[in-house]
Amino acid sequence: MIRILETGMLNSVQDAGRLGYRHLGVSTSGVMDRLALQCGNMLLNNPAEAACIEIQTFPFSVSFGSQTGFSVTGGHAPMTLDGKPVLPWFALCARQGDVLRIERPVAGARMYLCIAGGLDVPVVLASRSTQLRGGFGGWQGRPLQQGDELPLCNLSCVEEVGLVPPAQALALKAEGTDEKTVVLRVIPATDYTLFTGDSLKQFGAIGWQITAQSDRVGYRLKGGALRMREPVELRSYGVVPGIIQVPPSGEPIIQMADANTAGGYPRIATVIEADLWRLAQARIGSFVRLQLCDHAQGLAAAEDVQTYLKNAQKNLMLYRKSFSRRGAGHTGKQA
Repeated sequence: MIRILETGMLNSVQDAGRLGYRHLGVSTSGVMDRLALQCGNMLLNNPAEAACIEIQTFPFSVSFGSQTGFSVTGGHAPMTLDGKPVLPWFALCARQGDVLRIERPVAGARMYLCIAGGLDVPVVLASRSTQLRGGFGGWQGRPLQQGDELPLCNLSCVEEVGLVPPAQALALKAEGTDEKTVVLRVIPATDYTLFTGDSLKQFGAIGWQITAQSDRVGYRLKGGALRMREPVELRSYGVVPGIIQVPPSGEPIIQMADANTAGGYPRIATVIEADLWRLAQARIGSFVRLQLCDHAQGLAAAEDVQTYLKNAQKNLMLYRKSFSRRGAGHTGKQA
């Protein structure tokens, strides 16, 4: 087991999400940064659906009740294991009694602690994710608290090997933006043409700031008011993460992992799935640039992500074969 020594608000157990229940009003939940989860589990040779701890308030620390492998992905944060500095995006092995401490990220917003074999919390509606608003799933249906002891699916150590983070391998910039602005590619949605020409020009031309009124349900942006050509009344429709809605205030809201299952605000665009991890790592107060693209470009971006994952998996397999031949007594490598 692992024991929570220090935690902030809303840190929780998550996995890839609760799929197939939106028609019953149950949101997907799951990690905000799915790519970080995939990489963390890949580093440990875990099943893809293995649950992790999503950390979004810091500092965070845990102690290990037995020797086991772990990895920390997401942003880039100062970390120590038994008081010694360790790096994110590496598979590491903790001894019994070791304490892992994760400080506030210097880049990115969220960190993901994956454990070899995964966390052995109950499966509810085909997922181990915490549904915070519904109060079920994860660990007792709530955020983690100091003193919680989470059981593990199995105990195993791992080869010490790392990955090049997606933020480096899949870097994306737009002309006229600085390195601190997160670029998100978006596809025009159903109601795009109902907005005024000035609003459509503004939509993709400015840096939108993520406000403090943002959470796992949705990110509210500010930077101006988007207006429609004339008032419209829409029927409720299904909502998925990435949809950008525009309420009467004119300030866009991007639906996130805990998105409502239905809504009625006009839809101006949708963040492509391949870029949702970028948004998950954007901090409150930072800026995003919404760059229009078409479906073909969105599919190409998804293929780039899959290529990154396939190459990472291939390199990890080659390294593990090499490790098994030469045995222990190695230094950590980055795949």
